[in-house]
Amino acid sequence: MFDKVLIANRGEIALRIHRACREMGISTVAVHSTADADAMHVRLADESVCIGPPAPKDSYLSMPAILSAAIITNADAIHPGYGLLSENATFAAMVEEHGFTFIGPSSEHIRMMGDKIVAKETMIAAGVPCVPGSAGSLEDPETVRATAKRIGYPVLIKASGGGGGRGMKVAEDDSQVVEAYMSARAEAKSAFGNDQVYMEKYLSHPRHIEVQILGDAHGNVVHLGERDCSLQRRHQKLLEEAPSPALNPEARARIGKIAVNAIKQLGYLGAGTLEFLYQDGEFYFIEMNTRLQVEHPITEMISGVDIVREQLRIAAGSPLSFKQDDIKFSGHAIECRINAETSDTFTPAPGKVRDYHPPGGLGVRVDSALYAGYTVPPYYDSLISKLIVHGATRNECLMRLRRSLEEYVIAGVETTIPLHRRLVNAPDFVNGEYDIHWLERFVGLKK
Repeated sequence: MFDKVLIANRGEIALRIHRACREMGISTVAVHSTADADAMHVRLADESVCIGPPAPKDSYLSMPAILSAAIITNADAIHPGYGLLSENATFAAMVEEHGFTFIGPSSEHIRMMGDKIVAKETMIAAGVPCVPGSAGSLEDPETVRATAKRIGYPVLIKASGGGGGRGMKVAEDDSQVVEAYMSARAEAKSAFGNDQVYMEKYLSHPRHIEVQILGDAHGNVVHLGERDCSLQRRHQKLLEEAPSPALNPEARARIGKIAVNAIKQLGYLGAGTLEFLYQDGEFYFIEMNTRLQVEHPITEMISGVDIVREQLRIAAGSPLSFKQDDIKFSGHAIECRINAETSDTFTPAPGKVRDYHPPGGLGVRVDSALYAGYTVPPYYDSLISKLIVHGATRNECLMRLRRSLEEYVIAGVETTIPLHRRLVNAPDFVNGEYDIHWLERFVGLKK
């Protein structure tokens, strides 16, 4: 096992990784920008290194700065968390080239799954169902029109090398498709430096279902069930739950088996998530995330598996500490992403936290690096806390979640807590009757 791990991230996920390391007797190194000098993960880590000014490109995205910090602190391994450099194949390769262990999959698998076109082709070859779409990237308006006609409208133009909703445009008919194609290419070029786009059939009312997998270097692969991540605004998730209220046992077993078989064929190492759209009883692969997910805690709550601990064990060469048959799913879990944003316009709202009181009690978990007096900086993602609640049933989980949201106090900055309080009382959500478009309709009605 490692003696020292450098955590190449910030905020609640850096603190989450630190806690797992400490419980395993591993020392930690926190890297931070000047804006995060007083961050909680910096305060708790065994060592800390300032790697640059506030701008992410000059600190958390600076590969030389992070590698230099690992060298001077004699770290054994680097955990990238999520976001930032976690799915950067070049960074993963550089970590290994400098003699450190990258706590994640190989750079080859990161690169493969980072290109949405290659990922889709790979999954089709592995027998995974995919959304009908173009055979590869779209190179000209004539090909765009012909492909759309073959697939059938509406269609979705998507960036090959991106995510998070950027470089995605919907075309309802032939009069819109070329403009959508040009717009998606321009946005993809600006956001990702790669203007390649492809086309998929646009599904009208799908759920977003993802399957958590773990694979080790000894040929073992398991899945930890599915998560329903359908509550999204502009392709950004706001609330997730596990298991999905939309799946029956047969569908759940089917998608779990599909995911495991695909990952075994890939020879994938570490934690990963296969994401699907689910509509009318059918699953369609859309992408794979080769990292820890923001919403991993709900899977931990229903499975009893510490995913970060398993990441560390796998990276150190150990086999998984359990087999598929050892996993017994229990109850229901929901995660609310608490952002420092206005609840109506989702405008970022950084500032100083005047008072802070997280909820507690049986089945309540809060993953956050907040404390009273902490200043939420304006330079980074607005996620400041994750409220995760578990119950024996979905109804018990909802009751506990409502109570927890009522207790949660974050004063001094605006947050999305008021929106979550409305959301968990909405009849459609209570009944589990929602799709990936539902939240935007709900927010629109509530403005």
